[in-house]
Amino acid sequence: MNEIIRNTQSTTAHTSLDPQDWSAFRALAHRMLDETIDGIANVRTRPVWQPIPDEVRASFKADVPREVSDLAEVYREFAEHIAPYATGNVHPGFMGWVHGGGTAVGMLAEMLTAGLNANLGGRDHMPIEVERQIVDWMRRLFAFPDSASGIFVTGTSMANLMAVLVARTAALGTLARQYGIGNDGALLAAYTSQAAHGCVSRAMDIAGLGSDALRKIGVDADHRIDVAALRAQIAVDREVGFKPFLVVASAGTVDIGAIDDLKAVAQLCREEGIWFHVDGAFGALAILSPELAPLLGGIELADSIALDFHKWGQVPYDAGFLLVRDGEQHRQAFAQPAAYLRREARGLAAGAVWPCDLGPDLSRGFRALKTWFTLKTFGTDRLGATIARSCALAKYLEARVLAEPRLELLAPVNLNIVCFRYRAIDAVNREIVADIQESGIAAPSSTTLDGKFAIRAAIVNHRTEAADIDALVAAVLEFGGRRCGEDLIEVEAPPLAAQ
Repeated sequence: MNEIIRNTQSTTAHTSLDPQDWSAFRALAHRMLDETIDGIANVRTRPVWQPIPDEVRASFKADVPREVSDLAEVYREFAEHIAPYATGNVHPGFMGWVHGGGTAVGMLAEMLTAGLNANLGGRDHMPIEVERQIVDWMRRLFAFPDSASGIFVTGTSMANLMAVLVARTAALGTLARQYGIGNDGALLAAYTSQAAHGCVSRAMDIAGLGSDALRKIGVDADHRIDVAALRAQIAVDREVGFKPFLVVASAGTVDIGAIDDLKAVAQLCREEGIWFHVDGAFGALAILSPELAPLLGGIELADSIALDFHKWGQVPYDAGFLLVRDGEQHRQAFAQPAAYLRREARGLAAGAVWPCDLGPDLSRGFRALKTWFTLKTFGTDRLGATIARSCALAKYLEARVLAEPRLELLAPVNLNIVCFRYRAIDAVNREIVADIQESGIAAPSSTTLDGKFAIRAAIVNHRTEAADIDALVAAVLEFGGRRCGEDLIEVEAPPLAAQ
């Protein structure tokens, strides 16, 4: 026996992946932390984004690493070849897609999360209780009952898919999980607006219902779902034998940030006996701002809400979330008994409903900790003020566009997204967007509205200021002038009224 122990100890000494020199490791780790903090603190000194050089891209075509490498050398490669060419959403000039800026607090929480290396699929340990606390906070914020359930996921695309699955199970019964959707499932019909995110259609596809089972309803002048048209389509579908089971409303559409009339949609769903889901990827967290929360009137009536903490919540990626009014219906859509997941009365396998009963994942990271740190450190009042500030900056950009004859506003500014263009053909505006991105000045994105190519500025980063808005406008005018061969006139920016 002693010989076996000695051999085991000898083998362990050679196979453990822990550092051989903890002091040297600690020194390098502190350097990594310091340089990462410096990168955030001094983010304005570098470009928002820059193209990846060919030689850097080529260096990542190397063969599988078979031998040991020095950690310091691996970090050097990261610092030189990865960090400088990231998406750039930490930078205040990033106004493209709806990406949060993250925080230094969230970064530290991620480090602590990695140190714990907790699996939140289930069992009885404190990380699960942290996630449950955030579920309870979300219940309170959205006025959901105590019986409501919630779960962290990768993002709202996954949360929307899970909501479709819960609604599908509610409509067909739990036997559909065993036998498939059958003929009844083939008749299910869901509804959303033409402005809804594409992940809703994909969710219908993945759920086995087919993307054609999703009816895309027209929008009104404010880009909100046309409730009268929705009602009419539901009536038509019932008349011909379809079974309406789900309406997905938007709280912050992807193109312009429009919020559907949630109260009217909720009332219609109640009358028709249809599951009411809200895709609130970024807009749902407007609930944290007293001045914006009234725009979400009716969200408290939803059967389920999907949202991302990594957008307006400024939590580092990724931290999506699904909240379901009826926790038992949520559980019935995913729970699956297994001998190796048996729940015990005591010990590590004890506990109430496990997160793996509420979603498809058994292996789950501790996303809740960085969210908990963010909410606890900053408080919902300050986060709400940050959200309101981003909307005020969007109004400032709207005013800049309206005051400039060379620019054209393409959609109403509902929240924090401004869609506009240089008064030129689409091809010119496409080049302007790429020119600005490659310049490193700012990073807008683009979309198409009513057949026109639009420059899209989504102001999400808590670091963004009016000066960053001015820099974006100046860049659009400069590059637009160059592309159109105009004589460039230096334009004096108006006072920073949005500050």
